[in-house]
Amino acid sequence: MIPKSAYKYFVKQTAARLGFDYCGIAKAEKLNDEARRLESWLNKGFNGSMSYMNNYFDLRVDPTRLVPGAKSVITLLLNYFPAEQQKTEAPRVSKYAYGKDYHEVIKEKLKNFLTTVQQNIGEINGRGFTDSAPVLERSWAVKSGLGWVGRNGNLITKNQGSFFFIATLITDLELEPDDPFAKDYCGTCTKCIDSCPTEAILPNKVIDGSKCISYFTIELKDMLIPTDVKGKFENNMFGCDICQDVCPWNRFSKPTREAEFTPLNEVLNFSKNDWEELTEESFKIIFRKSPLKRSKFEGIKRNLKFLDS
Repeated sequence: MIPKSAYKYFVKQTAARLGFDYCGIAKAEKLNDEARRLESWLNKGFNGSMSYMNNYFDLRVDPTRLVPGAKSVITLLLNYFPAEQQKTEAPRVSKYAYGKDYHEVIKEKLKNFLTTVQQNIGEINGRGFTDSAPVLERSWAVKSGLGWVGRNGNLITKNQGSFFFIATLITDLELEPDDPFAKDYCGTCTKCIDSCPTEAILPNKVIDGSKCISYFTIELKDMLIPTDVKGKFENNMFGCDICQDVCPWNRFSKPTREAEFTPLNEVLNFSKNDWEELTEESFKIIFRKSPLKRSKFEGIKRNLKFLDS
């Protein structure tokens, strides 16, 4: 078994071996400041029809409610920036959805991570999450020293920008925490605010989720998209990367090394006509392992029709 003095080093080496780009550690404690901000955000209705965000409030702000006896929160970042981009004239798909569904990819990595730690350190309890439970991932990423939250609400790393998935592993293993990331490097830049076509990015790093293009094209389940945002999607069919694409820090983005995120040929090369002629049967075959299945065939067709209207 590994000596206690080497636990932290082993955890970070395991993260690197599994392909994670960054790993940070924070002490598991209640997020009081974040709780107040989240409550205010929900009270203003910025979650739109995403009613699930009202659920499990206590669990979101207290990791010991998710893992009894939790001592540490391990945050892991996995780069998804693609080496290739879509055809410029095609309906746009957010870069995170170019390849295989990240939930499946990261879930397997977290399972292997926990198993490896248990085999080498001993019997510990832990749970891994990536968008799958009430966890404030970005807050933990900042607390573990990985980056800062930009005006667009995304976690930004100083070395590679913001095109990262965030995974969280809450465990009762006591680890030496990293220093929190203390500085905000957005400075006076407002490019993300100025570039958002639906004005979803508000001052003081507040995002009105109910105005975000990603919300309308993915989260909104109604078959009718509000007419007041007509003409504002800038050809975005599934998700939106505008606020990340204009961020100066993303000039440091590097292509992902994760083979599972290799873009589907159809995502890269489908023309507008290809998307419009896509049948439900073909959609289910081509995108069976893709994040696009979240919108379902009907949602994709709705979004295409809205772009044309």
